[in-house]
Amino acid sequence: MKIRSTRIRFVAGVISAVAVGALALSASPASAAQSDNYVRGYDTYVGDWGDEGPMAFGFQEHNESNAVCLWQKILWAEGAQEKDGTKFDAADVDGEFGANTDHATRNLQARWKLTVDGEVGGGTFGRADNELKKTGGSEARGKQLEMTYYGDHGSFSVVRNSEGKYAFRDGDNVWRVAGYDYRTCS
Repeated sequence: MKIRSTRIRFVAGVISAVAVGALALSASPASAAQSDNYVRGYDTYVGDWGDEGPMAFGFQEHNESNAVCLWQKILWAEGAQEKDGTKFDAADVDGEFGANTDHATRNLQARWKLTVDGEVGGGTFGRADNELKKTGGSEARGKQLEMTYYGDHGSFSVVRNSEGKYAFRDGDNVWRVAGYDYRTCS
């Protein structure tokens, strides 16, 4: 009798472990963190950028990248204020998270009533993706999704490609993938 109840508990434990594993595999995340080196998302685009970053002035990693260019495009579209009091403009989109980008980031964080720390992490990047609107394509995995970012002072096209990677047009009107470990944008 004792052997039978031990077997039953063992089988129940195995079944429970298999069920938990199946549930974990079936849950699909809304996005992927910057640890895979791209601004990326899957399925619904709402919340895709909520686990991105961090990027900030003085950080050793990712402060010169296409992901910074994407953030700077957002600063431009929002009309964030530069150090000299003028609006962040297209000439400021250079992929370098310098003092001017830091100031404009802090200005935008204050306008959005976020923590004003100059760091573009999940909270700040996540707030920015509220301004994305679908314009075409599909949210299904493996499909391309076209969107527009609408800021207070401008808008720009954004694409999430079939691999879930976000891309934008740079100053030369060339599509650039928003990656954290390289800078090719202008």
